[in-house]
Amino acid sequence: MTFQQQIKQGIPAQLPPPKPRDNSVSHAPKRKEILTEEEKKLALKNALRYFEPKFHAELIPEFKEELEKYGRIYMYRFRPDYEMYARPIDEYPGKSIQAKAIQLMIQNNLDKAVAQHPHELITYGGNGAVFQNWAQYLLTMKYLSEMTDEQTLVMYSGHPMGLFPSHKDAPRVVVTNGMMIPNYSKPDDWEKFNALGVTQYGQMTAGSYMYIGPQGIVHGTTITLLNGVRKSLPLTPSKGGGTSSPSGRSEVGLFVTAGLGGMSGAQPKAGNIAGVISVTAEVNPAATWKRHEQAWVDEVISDLDELVKRVREAKENKEVVSIAYDGNVVEVWEKFDEENIYIDLGSDQTSLHNPWAGGYYPVGLSFDESNQMMAENPELFKEKVQESLRRQVDAINKHSKKGTYFFDYGNAFLLEASRAGAAVYKDKNGEFTNSPSFGEGVGGWAYPSYVQDIMGPMCFDFGFGPFRWVCTSGKPEDLQKTDEIACQVLEEIMKNSPKEIQQQMQDNITWIKGAQENKLVVGSQARILYADAEGRIKIAKAFNDAISKGEIGPVVLGRDHHDVSGTDSPFRETSNIYDGSKFTADMAIHNVIGDSFRGATWVSIHNGGGVGWGEVINGGFGMLLDGTPEAEQRLKSMLHWDVNNGIARRSWARNEEAIFAIKRAMEDEPLLKVTLPNLVDEALL
Repeated sequence: MTFQQQIKQGIPAQLPPPKPRDNSVSHAPKRKEILTEEEKKLALKNALRYFEPKFHAELIPEFKEELEKYGRIYMYRFRPDYEMYARPIDEYPGKSIQAKAIQLMIQNNLDKAVAQHPHELITYGGNGAVFQNWAQYLLTMKYLSEMTDEQTLVMYSGHPMGLFPSHKDAPRVVVTNGMMIPNYSKPDDWEKFNALGVTQYGQMTAGSYMYIGPQGIVHGTTITLLNGVRKSLPLTPSKGGGTSSPSGRSEVGLFVTAGLGGMSGAQPKAGNIAGVISVTAEVNPAATWKRHEQAWVDEVISDLDELVKRVREAKENKEVVSIAYDGNVVEVWEKFDEENIYIDLGSDQTSLHNPWAGGYYPVGLSFDESNQMMAENPELFKEKVQESLRRQVDAINKHSKKGTYFFDYGNAFLLEASRAGAAVYKDKNGEFTNSPSFGEGVGGWAYPSYVQDIMGPMCFDFGFGPFRWVCTSGKPEDLQKTDEIACQVLEEIMKNSPKEIQQQMQDNITWIKGAQENKLVVGSQARILYADAEGRIKIAKAFNDAISKGEIGPVVLGRDHHDVSGTDSPFRETSNIYDGSKFTADMAIHNVIGDSFRGATWVSIHNGGGVGWGEVINGGFGMLLDGTPEAEQRLKSMLHWDVNNGIARRSWARNEEAIFAIKRAMEDEPLLKVTLPNLVDEALL
């Protein structure tokens, strides 16, 4: 059968032969044993719904074995034989070009060069799933190949509920992931209901078909590091006059962090672009060497003494270099303290939203020992994780007293460390403590979230966030052309930009000019760029014009959910909201509803993502530009809302930068009228 025929057949009419486990790819760890015997029967019944009764007797023992061996029913037998990657859009079967674009984006999320655990349909973050099983994938692709622009595909946590009549201006696909009744949204609830096959953790761009490989976070991490360096290192001109690094600092700072997985794998590349020495610890050797082979990290070192020597050498020579430490990050923090190696910047990108199932590996245990313990003795593993977190925080606190600027990277590090009893708070005297206190003058957390200090006030409040696009032709020359178009648009906008956003504009122009040289593409021909509403709309319109002239092929627009408006997350995206509303989720829900009737090709809304199940509501969109006047109308309407919704909310929270930005937006668009806050004189209170 041809590739198109395989897509169109969906679930095969005859059972394919069983597939042996492929050890050439990374696999998800065994999940927690949580179902009762009766619930295991229910999980089997749920899985068998996808297949004709005549196959049930053969499939039951196989699915039962998967459930017992891996904690989930993945249906490995039904994994397609064809190679999984983002093909040129014309190679997909279908009646709707919009549906073809979605097929392309789904396959990119499952490309083994992109996905963390591709055979378990997990894109990143340890549990960020596109689908729960391979039957769902096959059926979804079949529906997409059949649908017209008068239908909408409804997706319930990876399950394709079906095609429903709609209209050409409706979304082609509406996605929900993990949308639970609030009282059933604890970590063990995910374990149970995911094992039953009735929900999934879609992370952010995994379950919304918008992941573009680690490039997606490289830019955000680069901006974070650039501004972190600006905060921690003095502004000193280089001897030649001017400055010698992208941050405007002549010194080369040392950045220490952890994680080289799906999202965290961006850190070394971002460190190089930002002009720092980076040390990134990773306990999974496969992840470490994968990033090294992809040239996303320069060197791999497994000996602590050798690491100390290499870092000292780089500091002495002011050498920008990315080093992966093949081991546990706790060892690095402790060793650098003993050796008195000064760390300028520190963070952590382990998947602590998922601490008990492979998101964090405790010091003192090997990678394999940890995987075995988390499956066979989860309570002991939890103790080891919390003990490790306490040790890590103790070491970080010692460096902090020496002047290190440490920030939480939105991975629930401070949250889980606090639950472990680590000293992540400060009392009213500024001393580290493991007891939260909220008295007058008390700062609470000892360390800021990167959104609180950097991303929120410097980007989100002004409307800047991770806008992205994918060239569906698959041609590198199309991507280069879009880079050039975007750069020209930004340079023109910057001529009249207010001084408040000049730095943001310049950082993005510098980024896009260096994008080709930095070799950021993994998977689809994609690019990310932090832009505000004006930038997004003007760039998108310029793309659409180029498509209509035949200069480039169709382009998919999107963004990370980690953006101005798409995510309500009190410990990350909305952590710099101080009016008490950061624990509400109206913004994210309004955003996905507003996007859906303003022209999005597909929309998604998720429970969980980044900081964990039950801790965040986040959503995203995809939009296909095909060069038509209708596409131009959609992009102008939807992109304007998609950004300004969040600015309006941040403005109402009394964020100074957002008040400035929304006033400017109202001046540019007479139909926009937003309620502004009246500020209270603190002395009156």
